[in-house]
Amino acid sequence: MDRRNLLKSGLMAIGGMTLAPHLSMGAFAGAPLSLDPENRIYRSPMVREYFLPDDLKAPKIIAKLNANENPYGPPMSAQKAVADSVKNGNRYAWKEMYDLIDKIAKKEGVTADHIMMGPGSSDLLEKVALVTFMKGKGNIVSADPCYMSLVQVAKSVGATWKPVPCTDDWSHDLKAMEAAIDSETKLVYVCNPNNPTGAITKGQDLLDFCSRVSEKVPVFVDEAYIELAVGADTQSMVSLLTQKKNVIVARTFSKIMGMAGIRVGYMVALPSYLETINKITRGGMGISYTSIFAASASLDDKDFQGNTRKLNHEAKLYLYENLDKMGYKYIPSYTNFVLFPVTIPAKELLTKLNAKGVSVRAFDILNKPWCRVSLGTMDEMKAFVGALGQLS
Repeated sequence: MDRRNLLKSGLMAIGGMTLAPHLSMGAFAGAPLSLDPENRIYRSPMVREYFLPDDLKAPKIIAKLNANENPYGPPMSAQKAVADSVKNGNRYAWKEMYDLIDKIAKKEGVTADHIMMGPGSSDLLEKVALVTFMKGKGNIVSADPCYMSLVQVAKSVGATWKPVPCTDDWSHDLKAMEAAIDSETKLVYVCNPNNPTGAITKGQDLLDFCSRVSEKVPVFVDEAYIELAVGADTQSMVSLLTQKKNVIVARTFSKIMGMAGIRVGYMVALPSYLETINKITRGGMGISYTSIFAASASLDDKDFQGNTRKLNHEAKLYLYENLDKMGYKYIPSYTNFVLFPVTIPAKELLTKLNAKGVSVRAFDILNKPWCRVSLGTMDEMKAFVGALGQLS
């Protein structure tokens, strides 16, 4: 089925994803989850996340290092594309999106019918979870910890989650994950590099795993941070699609492209797999006219991507150096954030850093407190290092 017929089938389908924001918070009838305001994202046997109440938040944040955002974007090329295209914002952008899809397909080495667009990659993760588990049966296998967006939506519509603890170096335990697959498994989810750990699973090991496992069950590989993996033994799993393997690869413009607020992402999968998603919901419907032009411009802006990669790496080395001096043992990261254990309770860490205008994320992992700090500008990293050094 070509992409225009896919679009037609999507237009005639039910608007399933309008339920997704409610499903992910456990509002679906009979859902096994309830909204826990103190642990809104990482509900897992291994991880608990902490948040500050609004009345404790600092009036001015000088270092916003809590959301893995690119502090250098969006690139000027994307900003100009938005300004130039906004005059046509009264129009739907289907033709323009097809042009962007063609550009992405060329970049990925696949045909256009392998591409599905979305407003960020999380939207696509959640759509896959909803469509795969909408009948409330089956299980999903993933690492623990991992990025929980897909898992939470799957659980909210009745799926069972089979978490597999990461290895000692925080990479995916591929052998254990494969062993966890059973007759009820409908999806395997891999986030590489992983969030919230920042660790990476070696490219060839993952390629072999995906090639083999996808013969039994679809494998979803979230590559949101892959362009930032400096010095890593990694590779995209998109190449497996040329071998007709049932893998789904998600990419985003939020990280290296610096467009988290502009909201563009895509996934690459077999056309037959995308057809099953389009029968229920529509890819690309949530992307604005201006966002499409911004995404197209940023794809061409190799200088911005290279500069982001360089500055991100420099900020990471600066952070490593100072964490070493202070005696913190961090997980080597291949992303734009670093996770490390701390010596004070997670909530206290948030409170004390917040009072100094520094915003980070804090977790209990295996009942011990950890800090996840995003990599910002050098000035932001100096503010974080200074604030961290004053903790007692």
